[in-house]
Amino acid sequence: MIAGEKAWPDRMTEGMGIRKISDREIFTFVHMRNSYYEALEDSAEKYPERTAFIDNWGRSYSYRSFIRMTDDFAELLYRYGAKHGDHIGLLLYNGIEFCVAFYAVSKIGAVAVPFPSKYRKYELQALIEKADLQYLIAADRFREWVRPYEKDIRCIYSIDEEHGYGFRHIDIPGGKRGGSEGKLEDEAILMFTSGTTSASKGVVMKNYNILHAAMTYRRLCNITCNDRTVIPVPIYHVTGLIALLGVFVMAGGTVYLQKKYDAERILKCIIDGEITFMHGSPTVFGIMMDLREAYPSLPSVRMILCGSSYMPAEKLKELHDWMPDAEIRTVFGMTETASPGTLFPSDTPTGKYLSSAGIPIPGLELKILDDDGFEVGTGTVGTVFIRGANVAEYYYKTDSPLFTEDGWLNTGDMGYVNADSYVFFVDRKKDMINRGGEKIWCTDVEEELTSLPEIKDAAVVGIPDRKYGEVAAAAVVLRNGCSVTEEMVRDRLLERMARFKIPEKILFLETIPKTPGLKTDKNYIRSLFKQEKEIC
Repeated sequence: MIAGEKAWPDRMTEGMGIRKISDREIFTFVHMRNSYYEALEDSAEKYPERTAFIDNWGRSYSYRSFIRMTDDFAELLYRYGAKHGDHIGLLLYNGIEFCVAFYAVSKIGAVAVPFPSKYRKYELQALIEKADLQYLIAADRFREWVRPYEKDIRCIYSIDEEHGYGFRHIDIPGGKRGGSEGKLEDEAILMFTSGTTSASKGVVMKNYNILHAAMTYRRLCNITCNDRTVIPVPIYHVTGLIALLGVFVMAGGTVYLQKKYDAERILKCIIDGEITFMHGSPTVFGIMMDLREAYPSLPSVRMILCGSSYMPAEKLKELHDWMPDAEIRTVFGMTETASPGTLFPSDTPTGKYLSSAGIPIPGLELKILDDDGFEVGTGTVGTVFIRGANVAEYYYKTDSPLFTEDGWLNTGDMGYVNADSYVFFVDRKKDMINRGGEKIWCTDVEEELTSLPEIKDAAVVGIPDRKYGEVAAAAVVLRNGCSVTEEMVRDRLLERMARFKIPEKILFLETIPKTPGLKTDKNYIRSLFKQEKEIC
């Protein structure tokens, strides 16, 4: 077993020790605020005139104005009857409206439930029904989609963000009521791991989980009030919400908000805004590198964190060649870890263990177990288990065997550790595809495929892709007498699922291949797609 705090220099664990929070003994910061809102209070007091945010249309907001907007919105929630522990949905784009709503929810001690704005109507409605919401704050674009829930859920809409603050049409009361009602052991965020079916799990993150994650990121990456970042990923992702928004507000830095990812806009933002820190998936950086010729130099960037999916060594080296003065560090995390799990402690492309995901962060323990549940030695591949201050305690309304009684989480990932405590991942979670940082659960897509009247059976796998790392592909069996084309299947799915989940390739088979144990033989199915590619 590796204890992260023992793998880092002493200066990285200064002010940390064993604390009992939420009936758990964890290694974390001795002094910790109770909520993200309290961290915002600290930054607003220290840096009132510093720029906190610059939005998609170039409008800037100081920390003084941001906390005032947050306090006003929290007062609105109070007036509507919102209270400690309520579930409040956030269906908003990367904008100041999301930030205000999120921190207002934190102030009143409620639970923020961020929903993917990329999802289709059916997917969003399925998640709304799982979330047990009392309130929903949504962009006006989704009004018709959520209207069926208005009789049971109080809905607040953001409108016309392009021309001003999206909540300006609401009579928001002024004044400030008290401080934060959140406590360290309170549930703070409920974030769903995937789409629409039983495969979707609600990860419950408590205040101490997300505060430990943000404080650790801030320390290990030396993020200060002088740093500036742009959020190139959806803000409802754990990376956008915690590793960027939460960290930078805590540090008093500046966050550029881009409504949608556009590589050229991001690159212009890096230059014009003198961005110093970035965090994104290999796909984010891969698409940016396609424009390298037009943007040969990005001298302001001092550090890049690359995670969500594996980035090949040659791509890391290309990124380093493009930005030779930037420290590029790989990171592994998941929703259940409130973003960070392992972090490379130095520049990865020039480091000793280029293919490693780094070492466990302080406060996180990691062990590798064999199929019989016994811990394996250095260099031996097994299943990765983790526990610690930033690791969730449970899933929402789900008794999952992935969480053990003594707090360990079975990540489902296969890997090993070396003698220097570096972690190497060799295989991904079963039945999960990581498309450029967007998670696709194969069972979700399989269920949607088999819901089509023409399809009798289906199996979905991940296949390699140059841009996204991997994409979904499907093998399907048609019902007798039925006929349907690839394009027809994709068009039908597009009505019910986000575009990124739609299989890029579809093979029509007479039967789904099975292993000797009568399980779907996904390795063989992947080989069929490989053969098809070679033939083409």
